[in-house]
Amino acid sequence: MEPMAKLLMLFILVPATELVLLIEVGSRIGTVNTLLIIVATGVLGVSLASRQGLGVLRQIQAETAVGRMPGGAIVDGLLILIAGIVLMTPGLLTDIAGFLCLIPATRRAIKFAIRRRLAAAVREGSTRVVVDVRAHPSGNSTADRDQFPRRP
Repeated sequence: MEPMAKLLMLFILVPATELVLLIEVGSRIGTVNTLLIIVATGVLGVSLASRQGLGVLRQIQAETAVGRMPGGAIVDGLLILIAGIVLMTPGLLTDIAGFLCLIPATRRAIKFAIRRRLAAAVREGSTRVVVDVRAHPSGNSTADRDQFPRRP
């Protein structure tokens, strides 16, 4: 399926499903209670995401301070950012997805799935990884440019 078709389905199916769920939940527990759940999950989600995001930012700073590439922490930060955005949108499915991104164990599983999918895409040739070799402030290159030949 084309990426554009997937996005179109995502932007049509997810909101439609959320709307149906909210109407159904509202008919069972009442409009006010449904609105309270939406507001509560939004506030709780933003609070958790900001707290975890600051923790990841400190982890990124600590890893770069000792010269390590904070790849895992950057992906954690991205997933936490996505969780915060998704949790601010009204809906029950999006809230579940957002909270799953905030739970460290499920976030690890999501990171593993992303890594596996990216590796498969690189192997298939549908995705390319580009390494940007910039000069070090001393004037010397950080890596030999011949190490990373450009593809035609």
